[in-house]
Amino acid sequence: MNSDWLLKNFEQISEAPDAIPRLRRFILDLAVRGKLVEQNPDDEPAVELLKRIEAEKERLSKAGELRKHHTQPLDKEQIAFTIPSAWSWTHLAQIGIINPQNDSEDNAEASFVPMRMIYAEYRQPSEHEIRPWGEIRRGFTHFADGDVGLAKITPCFENGKSTVFRNLTGGIGAGTTELHIVRPIFVVADYILIFLKSSHFIEAGIPKMTGTAGQKRVPKDYFAFSPFPLPPLAEQHRIVAKVDELMALCDKLEAAQAKRERRRDRLVAATLRGLDNGDDSSEPGGHPTLEESARFYFNHLPHLTTHPEHIQQLRQTILNLAVRGQLAPRIVSEGTAESVIEEINSARKKLLAEGKIGRYLPLSPVNGDEVLFAIPSEWRWMRLGDITFCRDGERIPVSREERQHRQGPFDYYGASGVIDKIDAFLFDKPLLLIGEDGANLINRSTPIAFIARGQFWVNNHAHVLDGISEGFLRYVEVFINATDLKPYVTGTAQPKMNQAKMNSIPVALPPLAEQHRIVAKVVELMALCGELEARLTTTATTRRQYLEATISEALAP
Repeated sequence: MNSDWLLKNFEQISEAPDAIPRLRRFILDLAVRGKLVEQNPDDEPAVELLKRIEAEKERLSKAGELRKHHTQPLDKEQIAFTIPSAWSWTHLAQIGIINPQNDSEDNAEASFVPMRMIYAEYRQPSEHEIRPWGEIRRGFTHFADGDVGLAKITPCFENGKSTVFRNLTGGIGAGTTELHIVRPIFVVADYILIFLKSSHFIEAGIPKMTGTAGQKRVPKDYFAFSPFPLPPLAEQHRIVAKVDELMALCDKLEAAQAKRERRRDRLVAATLRGLDNGDDSSEPGGHPTLEESARFYFNHLPHLTTHPEHIQQLRQTILNLAVRGQLAPRIVSEGTAESVIEEINSARKKLLAEGKIGRYLPLSPVNGDEVLFAIPSEWRWMRLGDITFCRDGERIPVSREERQHRQGPFDYYGASGVIDKIDAFLFDKPLLLIGEDGANLINRSTPIAFIARGQFWVNNHAHVLDGISEGFLRYVEVFINATDLKPYVTGTAQPKMNQAKMNSIPVALPPLAEQHRIVAKVVELMALCGELEARLTTTATTRRQYLEATISEALAP
């Protein structure tokens, strides 16, 4: 297994996380190690190129065109890998002019390049603005056509911002002071750029950055005197051509992958939409029936669920089907939801008589405009406040500082679940908690409704609801998690669902036995989602490890 094998078989492993960006970095690392193109014994060795560069520098110095510059010998201890025999180790200060200066008339037009116009992508040329040279000649970094610039400040350096300046107005420019510049002598500028963007150069430079956090910079000496692998001139041209060819291939692979993902996402969305809104008819040309959509989805599950967001969409669809009566079988002989309503009303009267709940005024019936979707004839639409018993008045918030002195064995709940432990409890039976405030009401990154069990404490950021049984509360939990709560939320900076808004939520209420079947089926299918999620994680890890091992072997000396 080698670099050729990887490049030939890349499409087979391109599903690995960040595979294409990693391949781009891999190509650059192969290039600067002499492993990307074949060596030609007829090429002039790099040592001869170095002699010509040195002679040219001497000529420029005698002509007064090159200022005296600091130099230092090559630090061989910094050499990290072997190179072909026709190559030579050198450094940028030896093969070019570091931070050169331009000279032009003040009224001449020139290019100005701020950092935002320099890009990290290898094939993305820098841009520029046209300015009078007199405006930018002082206080900025100078460069000219063919010079190579490296962003030296964090995070631009780590991100690989560097460029070969081309097509500058008047052939010269100035720009951000956060650049190191080299003006190559007889060396292909694009090959230098490949080196500056390689993982080797960037990763070795990060520990050498100096300065405070957010203002760290790559020292000039690292830029100028790091070991630089110099190929013969002819091979430099071949390397640049091959890198351009392979980066273009990466572009095509990336575009094909994005197109494939878009197509798959549309198919997933359409199929799940079919599950949510399946047509009961089977007329030609009509929408797919629920059964047809379900059969298609589950027959193609491994191909349709390739990303975590697909699993999240599937979870939501399962909840949507559940509360519409489309997930579990219905048994007509079980009666209607009226018996459940009677049981709730009887339980409320008993609790009221025992002084366990306060007086409650029934809410207005759910009207036609509020009905969220069609439900089976045995079901009924009811307000959440009419079928549950609110125990918000028993909540007690405890500050974080106080909790630090009251650590204990009991769970302390907030809007999205357990947030701490405490030394006492307020409740000692299964209850339904619903987040009262916070961004989760809108973005739903975690379930907004959940059952709390055992002995526990609840602060004032979660509503506390009791019901006729835990099984009943579990169905209400499913319904709330399937429901878009935005119409019941006030505030944008700090979203909040107060008790009155929560109580007004319409709930589709099935017969009690059907509630239990619905919850059991949801639990079963959510477990399947968990297995799919774990499989995705395992597959992604395996692909990543495979790609890592292949790249490591290809880069080995």
